[in-house]
Amino acid sequence: MATKWRQPNIRTINYWLDPLCCNILKLVTDAWFEIKKQKVSENHGQKLYRRLEIYLFPALGETPISALTAPQVIQVLKPAEAKGNIETCKRVISWLNEVMTFAVNTGLIHSNPLIGIAAAFGVPEKRQMPTIKPDELPEFMEALTYSSIKLTTRCLIELQLHTMTRPAEAAKAKWTEIDFDKQLWTIPAERMKMKREHIIPLTPQVISLLNRMHKISGDLEYIFPADRNKHHHTNTETANMAIKRMGYKDRLVAHGLRALASTTLNEQGFDAELIEVSLAHVDKNTVRAAYNRADYIERRKELMCWWSEHIRQPVVV
Repeated sequence: MATKWRQPNIRTINYWLDPLCCNILKLVTDAWFEIKKQKVSENHGQKLYRRLEIYLFPALGETPISALTAPQVIQVLKPAEAKGNIETCKRVISWLNEVMTFAVNTGLIHSNPLIGIAAAFGVPEKRQMPTIKPDELPEFMEALTYSSIKLTTRCLIELQLHTMTRPAEAAKAKWTEIDFDKQLWTIPAERMKMKREHIIPLTPQVISLLNRMHKISGDLEYIFPADRNKHHHTNTETANMAIKRMGYKDRLVAHGLRALASTTLNEQGFDAELIEVSLAHVDKNTVRAAYNRADYIERRKELMCWWSEHIRQPVVV
C-alpha cells in the first residue's frame, strides 16, 4: 500500500547540513524541497515530492549524493519507462537535476554527473486533456442539469466552466477571495500553479451561482466544503468523478473545460492574448504580465460575459 505523502521533517532537513554526516539523496532533496515548495502550488508540490518518494527514494534515498552516477540512476528509472511512464521519468529527472544543482551550489558536490541522463529515455507522447467539441457544450450542460449529482458538485463544475479555472483552484475557493461589490474573484498567488495572483471578473451567472452556494456554505471558510469535514474544501477530484458518472469517461475531464473555453473563444475571434490572460497562462515577460492583468480587466469582463451567456444557450433540437 502506498504511503501517504508527508511534509519533510525540518529536523531531518537540518541534519544534512552537518558536514560530519553522510549527505544522502533523501536529506538533500528535503533541503531542496523547502525552497522548491515556495515556488509551486501546494497540490503540485505534494505530487512532485510523492513521485520522488515512489521512483527514487526506495533505491537511491540512502545513497550519498556524491556517489550517484548516471548509469545508476538510469537503471533505477528504466523499469518505469518500460511501463510507459516516460513523461514521469522526464519529470523526475528534471527535479533530480534541480537537487543536484542545489547540491553543487551549496558545496556538497563539485559537479553534477546527471545532466545528460534524459537523453537515455524516449520522447513521451503528448496527451491532450480529454475535452469535448464546442458544439457539444449544450449537450453537456443538459446532462449536468439533469444528472443525479449533488447541487454543490454541480455548482462546482459550473463555476470552473464559467471562470475557466483549474480544478484545484475552484475546489479550494474561499469566500474571502470573493468581492461581491466589485464582482471580482482574486485567487492569491500561493494557490495558483505558477505562484502569481489571478483576478477573475465575475459574470451575473457566476454571481447567481455564488449566491446559491452562500445559502449552503456562507458561514464556512470554503465555498465548496467537504462532505465529511465542513471546515475543509471538497476533494480536487470531485468534479472529475462527477463528470465520469455523467457518462463522459474518456471524453472529458474537469481540466478539459479550460480547453473547451479556449477553443470556443478563439473560434469566435476573441483576442488570443486576452484568452491566455483569462486562463492564467504565465507571460514570460513579467512586466507585460502585470500590465495585462491591470489593463485587460475591463476587456476580460466583456469576454467572460459572452462566455457565460454562451454556456447557458439551450440545446438546439
